[in-house]
Amino acid sequence: MAKIIPFKAVRPTRDKVSLVTSRSYDEYTPAELASQLDYNPFSFLHVLNPAYVNQQKISATTRFRAVQNKYNEFKDENIFKQESKPVFYLYEIQGKSGIFTGIIAGTSIEDYQNNVIKKHEDTLAYRVEYFKDYLHQTGFNTEPVLITYPENPELQQWIDTVKKRRPLYLFSSLNREKHTMWRVKDEKEIDWVQKQFDAIGSVYIADGHHRSASAELLYEEDKASGNDNLNYFMSFLICETNLKIYEYNRIINDLNGHSKESFLAALANDFTIENKHQELWKPQTKFQYGMYLDGDFYALSLKKTNFNSVLESLDAQILYEKVLHPLLGIGDLRNDERISYIPGSKPVTEIKKMVDSEEFEVGFMLYPASIDEIKDLADNNLIMPPKSTYIEPKFRSGLVVYEL
Repeated sequence: MAKIIPFKAVRPTRDKVSLVTSRSYDEYTPAELASQLDYNPFSFLHVLNPAYVNQQKISATTRFRAVQNKYNEFKDENIFKQESKPVFYLYEIQGKSGIFTGIIAGTSIEDYQNNVIKKHEDTLAYRVEYFKDYLHQTGFNTEPVLITYPENPELQQWIDTVKKRRPLYLFSSLNREKHTMWRVKDEKEIDWVQKQFDAIGSVYIADGHHRSASAELLYEEDKASGNDNLNYFMSFLICETNLKIYEYNRIINDLNGHSKESFLAALANDFTIENKHQELWKPQTKFQYGMYLDGDFYALSLKKTNFNSVLESLDAQILYEKVLHPLLGIGDLRNDERISYIPGSKPVTEIKKMVDSEEFEVGFMLYPASIDEIKDLADNNLIMPPKSTYIEPKFRSGLVVYEL
């Protein structure tokens, strides 16, 4: 029984929405960031990145307060406006990866704690604490947790009906995506949508485990204040069949003392190896791995595929157990400086280029995990290895703000 609520969102005015919203701050190169900050006074990046020459020399608290002040400036200048009553939004993103449509709503901390909202990734305590402090100091959040729900024909029919209405927003972004958002403010309609989610047994976090954990930590610390907004966190709820799940590929600095020949011989104990030479080869099915080494692509096929649990049979876990740990000496997937990760949304030529540059010695391409694997892990309280999935859609910062 998943509880969702409408909320009094803060959002850009209609005439400025395409100028305000931005990709995630981390996605910008320094040059792109400088361009936005220099030439677009309405960009939400001004809120996320207050004007400090060297942010490393100021405390986190000072930086967070500067974010809050800049956000308040945007409100004072009527770049942002707040809804007069609680609403839902239906939001659609059309891009090169597909068309993604979901509901923006508040989701319950209580559901998160009771495992109605299920997790499949571990979190880092310092990141949870840091983002909790960010929420506490700034008083708002504009990065919803991506949550997926099972197929629901009635809900899909409603979504199709809403999409025929005149949208609140319709704009394109510089990365060639088309964005459309509809406001749902009728109380009977809101009640109907809530009842649809009441009937759903469980929903699953697809992306945003640290954000949801930070919201829970803030709730636990401040719940005595009686602030009802802390009981919920903003989410973007999307049907599980509408997600795009990519793998995270791995590139390693060295062969841990192996020669090319001894490394291939060691791999042959667990994998059938086929040299694809210059073919830009990626895995075609589960239990297959691509490898780029010394100018050649290789297809690796696992010989034994009998496993006792969904975690043991996960391709990312198998690669760790059979190759990364025993052969390449990678123990800590999060913190070992010898390993880096490239999302599967990037072309395989990125791996080739980085290995050819001699900064890295070998690259591995994985087959994407399925939604069933993700749900199986979550249902059994199991945790994926770090950097196992890169999931789209990605939400635009500054489109919808949940005030705390």
